Amino acid sequence: MNDPYNDDTLVAEQSQAPDTTMAMVVYALFLASFVVGFTGIVGLVIAYIYRGKGPQWLDEHYRYQIRTFWIGVVYGLICLVLALIGIGFLLMLVLAVWMIIRCVKGFKGLQEKRAPLNVDTWLI
Repeated sequence: MNDPYNDDTLVAEQSQAPDTTMAMVVYALFLASFVVGFTGIVGLVIAYIYRGKGPQWLDEHYRYQIRTFWIGVVYGLICLVLALIGIGFLLMLVLAVWMIIRCVKGFKGLQEKRAPLNVDTWLI
């Protein structure tokens, strides 16, 4: 008699790698927001939807993406205020580099099937 809950079936299900496609899509949408602004918001929504539906290391990516978006908004508002005295324009370039580095770190972590490093940091 075939038992659908035998040890071989459980091992096969556990060994399947989780689907990281949506996490990759979110990072890509964040990068695409340099060209088409609203894509970052779409990425944020996807991260909120998929958060909590995978292994812990993958959930950490969604948490990292959500934090990247909101921290980027805070930094962007600071840049806008500082643009009144001129330095904000330079800081906007720094913000763009910050976003690119965080997305690249995230992509690298996904490829290595691990959580991104320093999820809680406001820096890189």
